Amino acid sequence: MTQHATDTVPAAAATAASGRREWWRDAVIYQVYPRSFTDSNGDGLGDLPGIRARLPYLAKLGVDAVWLSPFYASPQADGGYDVADYRAVDPMFGSLTDADDLIRDAHALGLRVIVDLVPNHCSDQHEWFMRALREGPGSPLRERFHFRTGKGAGGELPPNDWESVFGGPAWTRVTEPDGSPGEWYLHLFAPEQPDFNWEHPAVHDEFRSILRFWLDLGIDGFRIDVAHGLVKAAGLPDVGHDGQVKLLGTQAVPYFDQDGVHDVYRSWRKILDEYPGERVAVAEAWTPTVERSALYLRPDELHQAFNFDYLGTGWDASELRGVIDRSLSAMNAVHAPATWVLSNHDVVRHSTRLAEGDAARGLRRARSATLLMLALPGSAYLYQGEELGLPEVVDLPDDVRQDPAFFRTTGQDGTRDGCRVPMPWSGQAPPFGFGPVDGGPSWLPQPADWKHLSVAAQEGDAASTLEFYRSALAVRRDHPALGAGRRITWSDSPDGVLVFRRDSENGSFLCTVNLAAAPVTLPTPGELLLASTDIEAGAETTALPGECTAWWAL
Repeated sequence: MTQHATDTVPAAAATAASGRREWWRDAVIYQVYPRSFTDSNGDGLGDLPGIRARLPYLAKLGVDAVWLSPFYASPQADGGYDVADYRAVDPMFGSLTDADDLIRDAHALGLRVIVDLVPNHCSDQHEWFMRALREGPGSPLRERFHFRTGKGAGGELPPNDWESVFGGPAWTRVTEPDGSPGEWYLHLFAPEQPDFNWEHPAVHDEFRSILRFWLDLGIDGFRIDVAHGLVKAAGLPDVGHDGQVKLLGTQAVPYFDQDGVHDVYRSWRKILDEYPGERVAVAEAWTPTVERSALYLRPDELHQAFNFDYLGTGWDASELRGVIDRSLSAMNAVHAPATWVLSNHDVVRHSTRLAEGDAARGLRRARSATLLMLALPGSAYLYQGEELGLPEVVDLPDDVRQDPAFFRTTGQDGTRDGCRVPMPWSGQAPPFGFGPVDGGPSWLPQPADWKHLSVAAQEGDAASTLEFYRSALAVRRDHPALGAGRRITWSDSPDGVLVFRRDSENGSFLCTVNLAAAPVTLPTPGELLLASTDIEAGAETTALPGECTAWWAL
């Protein structure tokens, strides 16, 4: 078979970059959405003590690190991404002592802890913003945000044509202390989330202090929310074209992916490098191209960026091969690891996204997609519950929804509540062990048939998705050719099939992926390590089922 190498890094550069073991280059990182993981006190909301109690579960699953979505003091207008105090834990989640205990326990289990950081915007209940409103036009505090006079004879129109990711104008007009209609402030998300002005030195100083606060507490890194949004184009010019540009869009706009963000991250990298233990920063950066994302990962900037191109690629062999090649090429050019992700708290779960209306097909494809992802060089991100095969909950009643995008119907496609439904742990009825009380509350209702998907229902069942994930992570950890790396070698394969190998000094590995619906017969390449569905390896050939991935030791 013809071999095609994907590798753009000179050997000397690759050797230098891999001179010491950098844990984040091959880490499997598990995202916890705190209010939906485990409720320790019976109030229907997950919390830090609940997460702490489940850390042994995550260690047994085989992940390397835990990423916690926001648990800071917040009015919860957008699931905690509206932060009122960056140095305090919201009482709904516990206390700063609970955070300290969680970090210590995680480290004792060999797990690292990454926390969300939200630097693009804060809550309208943040002390800076409340003072800016109280003090009125001309207040020095207003300079730390984007306050502007409106257009029109009486300033009644927004300052420019920018639109919120959640729908509607990205500007809200305030009522001044004297009761008159006054200036407008910028919020690329909900009105309760005013954007910081990163041209102001006080904003830089504050976030450098926040970084040190959490690093001193022992956290291992930060996931940077809206990392591409901090700096706006000078003068805040109009977008100049019709139609809303969404967070997930690829068009160049004057409020996302401006070159000035890189100076911010260079200053942050210096702080991270001051601390022992390889502290890291991960960019949530929606950019027009993967090459633009790679700019966030130059050696003096951040360590990783989420690969949203990969997440957004459909069930198509040629498209997947293309995004894998582009991702490796772009990341290799800056000596950064590629990352791979299929689900998170903002998108439809991939078991549903890939289903095309057939739940069984969705789970089959999801398992196959997971093995493909975990076979690729670099770091992988898992979202809580995907190891159980949880589907998106698409029939939540309107009166329980809390996603602000749902209430601003011209905004982000769909809603995000369906992927945030609390985890099922055990039992035959909701809340399935999510809280301490049988039949107790959960902030979003769980489907009754999740009793078949709970941790307890799947544990010990070799055919279950949970045990499949445990096996996949164990093989990935133990096989010398898996994990960190910079290249794969493609082999010729039939239409709808991907075949690639990875080599190391201590062993070689082959991944075969059949994205077609019908089985395909391939030469048996070696010892079968794991497959996403049941297969029998023949001595010379193997029938690879449709929508199935298999791993082989060569």
